[in-house]
Amino acid sequence: MRVLFLGGNPAKDIADWLEEQGEVVVYTEDKLIIDEARHIKPDMIVSYNYKYIIPKVIIDCVKGKTVNLHISYLPFNRGAHPNIWSFIEDTPKGVTIHYIDEGIDTGAIIVQKEVFIDEEKETIASSYEILHKEIQSLFKENWNKIKNGEIALKKQTGEGSLHYKKDSIRFEHLLKEKGWGIPIKELKLQYGQIKAKRYEQQY
Repeated sequence: MRVLFLGGNPAKDIADWLEEQGEVVVYTEDKLIIDEARHIKPDMIVSYNYKYIIPKVIIDCVKGKTVNLHISYLPFNRGAHPNIWSFIEDTPKGVTIHYIDEGIDTGAIIVQKEVFIDEEKETIASSYEILHKEIQSLFKENWNKIKNGEIALKKQTGEGSLHYKKDSIRFEHLLKEKGWGIPIKELKLQYGQIKAKRYEQQY
């Protein structure tokens, strides 16, 4: 199979793994335009940690066979910084492989896994490592079924949640002060204090 892999750190490891399985892989981290996609002529597009929105015209060029690896338990925490929001808002943690449609992480779920993360012991950085390890394993375990379309899809249900990059202004100063090694429980505590203070100022 010819796979167009749209990635970002740590996606290259999975692209290399696909090549080891005998797939023909074209890897890029750059913003893709339709002419490039048509020239590559992929059978499938895989997106993992890719920072650009994939337009419908590119999705259509592979007849919808565009798969995304997302480190949240969809429909919770669609969009940016899914892991951090899962802690701040106390929503389920996990990883999801899903098809891409015109929405933001709203496509049909191929496979997903809920993941337990010990908030008393882990940091934001280590929790990201845990989730990336989990989604890479999930992808490898299911790749043959994914490429052959052998998994029954599940439509996303429930409201879930969505966050944009601009929403990170609510906590980014904490990361700048403490770094990504900040313990999860400390981030939640400080975020909660800031949120409470803002509420008091409003009322």
